[in-house]
Amino acid sequence: MIGKLKGTLDEVDEDFCIVDVHGVGYVAYCSARTLANLPGQGEAVTLLIETYVREDMIRLYGFQSALEREWFRLLLHNVQGVGAKVALAILSTLSPSDLASAIALRDIAMVSRAPGVGKKVAERIVTELRNKAPAYAGEATGTIGLKQELGEGVAPAPISDAVSALTNLGYSRDVAANAVSAAMRTAGEGADSALLIRLGLKELAR
Repeated sequence: MIGKLKGTLDEVDEDFCIVDVHGVGYVAYCSARTLANLPGQGEAVTLLIETYVREDMIRLYGFQSALEREWFRLLLHNVQGVGAKVALAILSTLSPSDLASAIALRDIAMVSRAPGVGKKVAERIVTELRNKAPAYAGEATGTIGLKQELGEGVAPAPISDAVSALTNLGYSRDVAANAVSAAMRTAGEGADSALLIRLGLKELAR
């Protein structure tokens, strides 16, 4: 099984790239996010690889980070109705931290933004991966607990009210939750919703 490719970027297409390793060209299917971050043609490149074997084919899927590869594995092996193509579409639309946040918040609309992901599939993703998301939150690790409380409807009233108020002002639930989380660090425990809203707006104005 191939776990990593290190060579020269030979070609980039719509959904794959070719990595030349000592004269052998390996085709690696990638998310749009990974393809956009590749170096120039002819330059050195390293991709983490997930090898997908079926009776009729062998495919390589390439990732620039271990976290993105882990999310590909989670989606592929834990959610019914999610194949490799849909998993890559999700990772093309949402970064690992954004996906973890969306699942924690049970934001089905956010997950269903990915091409090929309808409401039912998005609901399955949120349901099946909600307990796994915190371990793969990446940059969202510091706020994932709060977002899970919000998603499950068990967050303290001042926090949920503050997030709701910021959402009503047009901010996404994820952005609002991040702002309120930052506000809580400034205000400390026991802050009321008015203070959290005011400090949250200051965070958003930065």
